[in-house]
Amino acid sequence: MLITDPIADMLTRIRNALTAKHEDVLVPASMVKKAIAEILLDEGYIKSYDIREDGVAKYIHIDLKYGPNKQRVITGLKRISKPGLRIYARKDQLPKVLNGLGIAIISTSRGIMTDREARKQGVGGEVLAYIW
Repeated sequence: MLITDPIADMLTRIRNALTAKHEDVLVPASMVKKAIAEILLDEGYIKSYDIREDGVAKYIHIDLKYGPNKQRVITGLKRISKPGLRIYARKDQLPKVLNGLGIAIISTSRGIMTDREARKQGVGGEVLAYIW
């Protein structure tokens, strides 16, 4: 199966699993998706993730995190830069999601990082997604 936007597919799988109150979700693996999963883990949006192999295919197994009474920790995910319309931001134009309550995931020349980390390092890049 050919996926035209793998990052949007990952975000949609996570969103659907959260809506259905699943404990975990499997996402086809890539280096970019692994970096996004690492950011979600560091920011406290997911419990854990690991790479699993199923023959030739590799998957990222993400353990989702919920608050008390099964409330979602991730309330929203939005893909910003898409294959048909790339969105870039200079270092002084990096977005703040919900006035700093959420994160923007930025692809920079120094790797994939949050908007806060990009501001610290003084780099801009492609705005991949917003998470809040």
